[in-house]
Amino acid sequence: MVVPLRNVSRYLNRKVDVIGVVMETTFTKKTKGTAAIYFIGSRLMNFIVKVYSEPVVFTMAANVFATNNRSLPIVAAVGDIIKLCLVVVGTFNGEVNVTYRKSISSFALYKGKDGDILDPYQVSPNFFPRDADKIIIAKLRKWLVNFQLCEDSSKFPMFRELKEDIYVNLACKILHLSEPEKDEWLMYVWDGTDTPPNAICSNLQDEHRIPLPLQVELLPLSRDILCTLPTVGSIIRIVFDEGMQNSHFHLLTVGKWVKITYLRLELHCGLWYGVFTLQSKVRYISSEDQLIVERQRVADERLSMPYLSFPQPSPTTAVNHCEHVSHVTLMSVLTHPEVTAIFKCVVRVVAAMACEDENPSSYKYKLRLTLEDSTARIHAHVIGEDLDLFGTNYTNDVTLYYSVTLFDGHPDVDKWTKKLDILLEGSEVCNNGRKRNPPWVCVCLKSYYLSEDDIWGTRNFRVFDTKIMEDSS
Repeated sequence: MVVPLRNVSRYLNRKVDVIGVVMETTFTKKTKGTAAIYFIGSRLMNFIVKVYSEPVVFTMAANVFATNNRSLPIVAAVGDIIKLCLVVVGTFNGEVNVTYRKSISSFALYKGKDGDILDPYQVSPNFFPRDADKIIIAKLRKWLVNFQLCEDSSKFPMFRELKEDIYVNLACKILHLSEPEKDEWLMYVWDGTDTPPNAICSNLQDEHRIPLPLQVELLPLSRDILCTLPTVGSIIRIVFDEGMQNSHFHLLTVGKWVKITYLRLELHCGLWYGVFTLQSKVRYISSEDQLIVERQRVADERLSMPYLSFPQPSPTTAVNHCEHVSHVTLMSVLTHPEVTAIFKCVVRVVAAMACEDENPSSYKYKLRLTLEDSTARIHAHVIGEDLDLFGTNYTNDVTLYYSVTLFDGHPDVDKWTKKLDILLEGSEVCNNGRKRNPPWVCVCLKSYYLSEDDIWGTRNFRVFDTKIMEDSS
């Protein structure tokens, strides 16, 4: 006999059969140890109808262990229905749960509300169907048609509300899924808002040897993929914990919104990223999920009004050009359809270093700045035609050309260093050097290329007609 979830607590340490909707699920994980054991965790839900009131929803965790990946239930979609037979009732952290024992338990998976066939689409070898199960499955499907999972929006913070080093729930849109290395997956998600800027903890003396990265992943996305991404709002990379199997990656559909629970949030050189761990789950989304509808509305408004995407710049810099040019994000700069163009951006200067000439027949790079906004990081150079010989290097002892426009003429070494410090701001000590919180500043950028044979592959950026103000300190 199938035990309703509301009554399972009466059967502690006993074996029961249960049927429920898969409300959320982890991905398959190979556990550590000498024996190869595979694990998947889900949360099931069903309901009871009370007279003159809305149905009461009951939920419960279910943990499944197997000796190989193929023996686990592979949920086709969150919201499908599962029957678990002879699972052991237990408790964890005061909550009742059921555990699937590979030697005695069995399961069957059925389509959710969109299904009309009462036969399961996956069963374990020792599963025996019962006619009584079909009545319960039909009732669950009928209930799911109008079911809304009421979520507290405060439990799903928007990207603009994120805090460092915590576990979070996210409601976000999947933009891209890639496999940069074999069995190492990377997911790109977005909700239309900007993540908060982070302090930069790096030693500028090491910028030559260990440059501040432009992105979390080792290699940047191709231009073709970049051009498919939104140009406003932060994009968070999500990596998958070591040992995570890809058997449930079909639940992650590019272009669809998703709810991810218990995602670990971390920082890498000032860049936000998420880690999908063994405890992280993909949660059920109904067809008219109110939280997702609201997040989609916010994202659509942001896309329709990109001029709201910029923080207020400080008076640290002044631009002598681009009065007729509107502000754009760095993602807009990267995806601009023309290789050469002029832009005006509000950015933070998060790193700086002197550069040697890369192409003697072209411009001479002498100072490379790392710029960031909420959408991207780029390198931008201060180069030959904006420079005048004077002084010593900020980060090492070689001769450096100072920018006539950026540094407003030919200041002495102390003034030049002070002006660059204004852009890089901060002197709080951390483990890896100075902890800096650079100000938001307005800069003019120009894109150019080094080789006519590969204009996009040799595309670069330079800062021009931008001056650090004397009284900005």
